[in-house]
Amino acid sequence: MKKYAIIVAGGSGSRMKSQLPKQFLLLNGVPILMHTLLRFKEADANIQLILVLPQAHQAYWQSLCAEYATLAEQIPHRLVNGGASRFESSKNGLSAIDDAQALVAIHDGVRPFADAKTINQSFETALAMGSAVVSVPSKDSIRVQGKAVDRAGVRLIQTPQTFQLSVLRQAFETNELPIFTDDASVVEHAGFAIHLIDGSYENIKITTPEDLWIAEVLDKRYFQQT
Repeated sequence: MKKYAIIVAGGSGSRMKSQLPKQFLLLNGVPILMHTLLRFKEADANIQLILVLPQAHQAYWQSLCAEYATLAEQIPHRLVNGGASRFESSKNGLSAIDDAQALVAIHDGVRPFADAKTINQSFETALAMGSAVVSVPSKDSIRVQGKAVDRAGVRLIQTPQTFQLSVLRQAFETNELPIFTDDASVVEHAGFAIHLIDGSYENIKITTPEDLWIAEVLDKRYFQQT
């Protein structure tokens, strides 16, 4: 069964305190978004990449691909217009897939440390179970509206979130709702079971300046290990 990865990169630079959208910031000399795309090709060269970007950012991305041409050659991808929300962007990415059956991973463009083991396991689990959502246990104590919650039952959700294409197509036929905080919530709302798999605390989402500092250390260690 063919594999796709939809990389959603619609962020701005507001929380990063940068005028440049965070997915384009440099991580040890390379745009964050290129790191992210490379992780999927390193996991499986046959994964088809679909990059969802706001139309206003696409010319700049293409200029980066020209500037980093050697890297760009390693991450061939189809460029799709982003929507006004994550729900719309994911739906636009799905519309670019022509296959009747496939496995589809949806991933944050600013999570550049999804490792090959996690990516491949997500596809294997989705093939067997219909879905695979990467998560890690909470290391912190949790309170909801002031009340303590047993953290043993709390999982912090990451991406990739991988599904059988038929599941996603059915789930995204609905209208967008405020409860749709990620793709798994859309699928769950449609009545499908969500299967969690273990991720890694290193699979961080780069959102703030502090995240970028951590990412620089993680990236240097990644290359020392490869």
